[in-house]
Amino acid sequence: MSDKAVKQPSVPVPAATILILRDNAQTSALEVFMVVRHHQIDFASGALVFPGGKAAPSDADPAVRSYCDGADDLDDVALNLHVAAIREAFEESGVLLARQGGSQDLVGPDVVLTLGRFRPELDKGGLAILDFLKNNDLRLACDKLVPFAHWITPDMMPKRFDTHFFLAGAPEGQAALHDGSETVDSVWANPGRIIEEAKDGKWTIIFPTLMNVGKLGKASSVAQAMQNARDDTIVTVLPQLKEIDGEMILEIPKEAGYSVTHEKLSNVQKDVKGKS
Repeated sequence: MSDKAVKQPSVPVPAATILILRDNAQTSALEVFMVVRHHQIDFASGALVFPGGKAAPSDADPAVRSYCDGADDLDDVALNLHVAAIREAFEESGVLLARQGGSQDLVGPDVVLTLGRFRPELDKGGLAILDFLKNNDLRLACDKLVPFAHWITPDMMPKRFDTHFFLAGAPEGQAALHDGSETVDSVWANPGRIIEEAKDGKWTIIFPTLMNVGKLGKASSVAQAMQNARDDTIVTVLPQLKEIDGEMILEIPKEAGYSVTHEKLSNVQKDVKGKS
């Protein structure tokens, strides 16, 4: 037996992200909001991504459940992910999927503008999501999120995430914009256009993001995208490393419904700048 200890894969960190959708007012084409990560961030720096990130410990506070619409349909794990997704979307894009008081409508742009000052404090962990909701008479609109995909970073990667992807329509009147800190640019674009521009070198897009942009592109409207997601069975994607014709590739299950099932490992690694 070798004296060298076998290096175990790192434990994937729970994370959540939202594909914020709209139908273009002029063309009626489906568009998704995406942000560009700061080049100094140590994972996927400079990449075009959906707003999202790691679940925070305060997201799992049991008391948060009382401030979430749609919570009755979710177990604790699922609710934690919905809360994380909405919080991260607000921090990174300024879009807040929440209701105020007894209203059935999502908060409008004036309320979001006032609440924007809390984004940095939420991001840095100085303000717990529960306190943010209590102090501002808010309820998270977890009922507006539709599960879309579930990806786990491969075992060999130094930084690993257990990421749940959700769909949500853009709240009327709210303006999505990058935060200027973790994200330095943003775009509303049709999925097909994003893929073409990535091929032309305009965008760096990591493998899971690119696959989910392609999956989203099967729909031509927000309503169709939402219905497709409700009809689909989500298959967890944990890419497996294999050797084919002398080249190392990552394989994903065909049952997951993506356009490809293989990707060269070298292509995946060059876009992910992780640190152990």
